[in-house]
Amino acid sequence: MSVRLRIAVLDEELPFPANSGKRLRTMNLITRLAKRHEITYVSYMNGDRDEWRLARDYFQNAGIPVDPLDDRVPEKKGVGFCFRLFANLFSSLPYSVQTHNRRALRSFVRRNTGIDRFDLWHCEWTPYALACLGVVKEPWLVMAHNVESLIWKRMFESERSGLRRWYIGRQYLKYDLFEKKVYSQSPQLVTVSDEDARLAETEYGAKDVRVVDNGVDLAFFHPNPRSAENPHVDRIAHRILFLGSLDWRPNRDAVELLLDHVFPAIRQKVPEAELQIVGRRAPDRLRSKIVSQKGVMLFSDVPDVRPFLWNCGFMIVPLRIGGGSRLKILEALAADCPVVSTRIGAEGLRLRHERDLLLGETPEELIDRAIQAIHDPEMIRRLGHTGHETVCREYPWDILAEKLDTIWNDMLKRPGHDRPENATGPGRPRHQKPRVFFR
Repeated sequence: MSVRLRIAVLDEELPFPANSGKRLRTMNLITRLAKRHEITYVSYMNGDRDEWRLARDYFQNAGIPVDPLDDRVPEKKGVGFCFRLFANLFSSLPYSVQTHNRRALRSFVRRNTGIDRFDLWHCEWTPYALACLGVVKEPWLVMAHNVESLIWKRMFESERSGLRRWYIGRQYLKYDLFEKKVYSQSPQLVTVSDEDARLAETEYGAKDVRVVDNGVDLAFFHPNPRSAENPHVDRIAHRILFLGSLDWRPNRDAVELLLDHVFPAIRQKVPEAELQIVGRRAPDRLRSKIVSQKGVMLFSDVPDVRPFLWNCGFMIVPLRIGGGSRLKILEALAADCPVVSTRIGAEGLRLRHERDLLLGETPEELIDRAIQAIHDPEMIRRLGHTGHETVCREYPWDILAEKLDTIWNDMLKRPGHDRPENATGPGRPRHQKPRVFFR
């Protein structure tokens, strides 16, 4: 049984278009739950004003009112960015927390808590918990898309430049302290994997952790319709696909590894091998590097990634930095596209080596797995089929939205939180009975 709740979602931006992992997760969960609850989306304006207007209209048409914060998160470029990085040296907060914890956000939370407007506050990213700590009178939770300090730790371990390594090390230590504070004091933490949940409990003192996995839209990501007649249609065994947002540091690191080491080694053994890189916001330096390399093609901001998933021999995930779990692996397998990945790349997913995909521990192992996949297309397609069945069974967004709905309702059942049954505030008039949904 699900009671209709009034939820305030705090986020950095409106997650539209859904062209990154975080946006995909947020969009798919929140739009489904908006059919059951009164959700108000509270966020800064997107950097692109036209994109923000389109996103606002999309959300309002989906029945989700938008309450914009009259501010923007500073961009990560230009002289101002360099100055802010320097100024952050004198702050105890990580850079991303300091720049997102702005006056407009703190003011909104203070004005709207304790006035019977919301039953629950939902922080859609860990830095937004800072505005709720010690302020919010209603129940609140944190959605941890990653254990951020784990990502910074892995970046520190892989960085070779002395100055960057020193700065990244400071960010790692700041995030480690910040997450220990937030996780230990949050009434409820939601992670995207069992691994992140265990880490939050054992290393960061989280007291109540629940898991809502990442998922996939099976109505959109599906096998090539033409493959029903011919399972080999359009799939080119020596064509390798990398898919991911290129403005996210772990993905950029993965592409650098792919271009500098992994793909050249594959080309030595398989001269006809091709690499397609599909991702938005590639930095100019990375674009130049891709253009200069034989057999490599870049496709930016494509409207539909499915043709790439249907035509490649397999998708490669050479991540060595990361946390949470990879939505792109779920999307690939849902589309019946085989996957070759590092173990970090497939971290957090209930997928098994040589049953659902191929895994390599080191770059050398990843190279061997990729060459194996090219030389044995029947084997890699068979793993893709098994992975497809696993993903369809365990990772549909509808099932995962049910889990988050249960968490929201369970929080309001705790002692001292009986607001939904007796709500008379501005979100629900006195004469209106709460709607109840039966599952």
